[in-house]
Formats: sequence, C-alpha cells, structure tokens
Amino acid sequence: MTPGARALLKRLFSSPTATVGLLLFIAFVIMAVFAPYVAPFEPTVPNLRTRLAPPSWAGGPEQHLLGTDHLGRDILSRLIFGSRVALIVGLAGVTLAATIGITLGLVAGYFGGRLDTVIMRFVDTLIAIPNVILYLTVLGVFGPSLLILVLVIGSINWTTFARVVRAEVLSVKRREFVEASRAMGQRTALVLLKHVLPAVMAPIIVVATLNVATVIILEASLSFLGLGVQPPTVTWGRMLADGRNYVATSWWLATFPGVFITLLSLSLIFMGDWLRDVLDPRLRGR
Repeated sequence: MTPGARALLKRLFSSPTATVGLLLFIAFVIMAVFAPYVAPFEPTVPNLRTRLAPPSWAGGPEQHLLGTDHLGRDILSRLIFGSRVALIVGLAGVTLAATIGITLGLVAGYFGGRLDTVIMRFVDTLIAIPNVILYLTVLGVFGPSLLILVLVIGSINWTTFARVVRAEVLSVKRREFVEASRAMGQRTALVLLKHVLPAVMAPIIVVATLNVATVIILEASLSFLGLGVQPPTVTWGRMLADGRNYVATSWWLATFPGVFITLLSLSLIFMGDWLRDVLDPRLRGR
C-alpha cells in the first residue's frame, strides 16, 4: 500500500461519521450482492398463515426477525432484496447522469462562446421545470420499469454535474499544463480527457456520492407512488406503500423500509461530506 493510500485510510478511520458511513455502505452492498444467500425466505412467496406477524423480538415467530407483511412475506428478506433495486437505480442512474453532465460541462466550459450559451440555457430550462413533473410525465408515457427508471433519472438528473464541471473547467483551462498541451499540438479530445478532466474530478466525486443518496430517495418516492419498478420485484418504496394502511396496527411494515432507506442515504451522505473535506484544498486544514 502506498503512503498516500495509508494516509487516506488513516484520515478515513479518524472520522467516526465517515467510518460508519463506509461500513454501512459496504454492508448494504454485500447484502445486495449475496441477497439469495443472505435472505432467510423467498421475498415474493406469500404465507397467509403468518400474515401480519410482529417481529420475533416483539412476540412474533422466531423465524421472522422483522415480522411479516399483509401477505405473510418475510420483511427482512424483502428488505434484503429491495437493496438491490435501490443500489442499481442509485449507482446506474448517477453514472448515466454523470456521463451526460460531465461531457456537456467539459464542452461548455472549454469551448465557451455560443456553444456554452446554448448548453447552459438548456440546463437553466431543465432546472426551471420541477423534476417531479418530468419524472411523472416520462414514466407515465413509457411505463415504469427498472431500465426506464434508470434512463429517466440519468437523463434528467445531470444538470448539477454540468454546472459544477463547467465552473471548474473555466478555472482550469487557462492553467499552464493545459496551455502547454495545446501548444504541443495535442488533439482537443486528448487535452480534455488527459489533462482537464482529471483536474476537475474531485468535485465530481463528491457530487456523485451525494447524488446517489438523492436518487435512492427519489426511487423510493416513485415506487411509493406506483411509478417505480413494478411487482413482483421488491422495492423499499413499494413496501412503504403497502404498509401505510397498517401503520396503526402493524407498525413494522412501514417502519423498517423507512429505516433502511434512511441508513443507506445517511451512509452516502457521511461519505460525501468526508470526501468533500478531503478533496477540497480549502477545507483540508480544518
């Protein structure tokens, strides 16, 4: 391990919130990857004989640690499988959004002029339209599915990346190493990819980390409204929607999905805050 990597790990584990965030995120990733082996029951198989059973530690059956839902399905198993959708939509949606936003931000900031004006006015137009309206409109037209959800989120949620990258490129493109590359006759695409993009990666990483948390909450909200991934695929938002009618009598149906959404979002927010402190030179001394 290099000295730089050791120093980074030391800073990571010296921050309690960053450590907790990283460990939580790793736990969710492991849970999602190995869901078929970790989940004690099939998440979609009903068992009406055990419907609405409370958690085992609250007087319910021993085999159902977090209880069962209105169809007798194991809550813990459904939460484990639901983490797959949350992470897939969060990571894939942000990856697509980052790809679009970084590309347009690099082009707008580097070339400037009319191209910059056209791109940024388009960004301003998208920002002016409430995202929820765009999501509901597109999903209502094409129908909800995992692929459509990722494409919609990625194609709408890129504006933050474009604005951040453009602002960074405006300050980087006049630096000596970029000017030297152009003077040596390197192609524009090579200058952008080899010199400009690495110089603006720090804020991109921070924005991407925080955006994953936002997208996970967005996916849960759309699933709650019935516009996310459809059954029988398990999603935390759908579990919340199923449990809202039983809040007064079977609190565990809605409580545990909400807890899992909160924990996964907090883990990403903790890591994003730590990355911002580490990667921003203005905050390193604090």
